Amino acid sequence: MIEIERKFLVKSEDFKKEAYKKTFFVQAYLNTDPERTIRIRITDDHAFMTIKGRSTENGLSRFEWEKEIPVSEAKELLKLCEPGKIEKYRYLIKQNDHLYEVDEFLGDNQDLILAEVELQQEEEEFSRPQWLGEEVTGDINYYNSNLINNPYKNWKQ
Repeated sequence: MIEIERKFLVKSEDFKKEAYKKTFFVQAYLNTDPERTIRIRITDDHAFMTIKGRSTENGLSRFEWEKEIPVSEAKELLKLCEPGKIEKYRYLIKQNDHLYEVDEFLGDNQDLILAEVELQQEEEEFSRPQWLGEEVTGDINYYNSNLINNPYKNWKQ
């Protein structure tokens, strides 16, 4: 499946008032090679293995395959992952016909808040809430797989 998404910095916490769900995530990577990242993610009572291919040049699209796996197996796989992990809260916000996923990062990536919106087509129009900031689609610094090796605390302004 091809994933098409745009990614933005978030300039205020106003999104929290609009969120209808908040979930805690822990994730780590079996592989962070840009050609194919392999992620293990655990939420409250679900776990997933996700494989993502290289992004297109503009950063908008890439192959993604995801499968739910038992939490017990995910915990075992975390032991095999590369060093480091991402911890974050994800907020879900419905905005007209689109769903925004807003990630509030913890730990070494604290103070970073990113919003993603998935699209059906790269040129698709979507509404932009007031709290949405600068677009960072395609900036590899903001890829979760890169935030493990080069956390936000090391390069934030």
